Amino acid sequence: MKIQGFYRCLWTVPFLLGAFCDGGAQELKKQPGAADGGPLFYRGGMVSPPLPKPKFTLTDTSNSQFDFALKTQGSTTLLFFGYTYCPDMCPMQMHMIAQALKTLPQEVASQFKVVFVTTDPDRDSPQVLRNYLDHFNKDFIGLTGSQAAVDAAQIAAKIPPAKKSAVRPGGAYDVGHASFVLAYTKDNLAHVIYPVGVGDDDFAHDLRLLVNETWAGQ
Repeated sequence: MKIQGFYRCLWTVPFLLGAFCDGGAQELKKQPGAADGGPLFYRGGMVSPPLPKPKFTLTDTSNSQFDFALKTQGSTTLLFFGYTYCPDMCPMQMHMIAQALKTLPQEVASQFKVVFVTTDPDRDSPQVLRNYLDHFNKDFIGLTGSQAAVDAAQIAAKIPPAKKSAVRPGGAYDVGHASFVLAYTKDNLAHVIYPVGVGDDDFAHDLRLLVNETWAGQ
């Protein structure tokens, strides 16, 4: 089985800085797991070793405290760090996830939680986050906090903290951040991540598998 033009990556920790990627047509390797005992072929990048679900508490879009590990317990959770002023990667990832979830039966889609943590808390208030995420899916969870708290959340997730660019005339600036989605299955581990370039059909394919994943033999 092959996927044309997709980059298959084996990501290593800490901070997912080491990566081995092959470009072009790739033969997908059989992955362990499958609740039904059959082979699984994931279109995301496999992470070795899998990443534990991070523990952090931030503020959600209703201005309530959100304990990430506690509030996502028992759900298959997609976590992304980005910001609402992002011109490309963030809206692309959110759009792909939203489109993929629409293809799933409601009883399957309801088992997912999608969490967007801003890396730009100075501009992304709870209301700004809510307005932004509602363009994609009204059930998406937005989190913000102090810059120190947001940086600590990224470190807890084993990714490098985002960095602001120099401020341009007029006060605008960019934020460089990790561009992949971490997928935590019900074992509270992220075995698979999704870099920019994964399509909504790839997400839809994998989400159907992840929701029932048991990672047999792990």
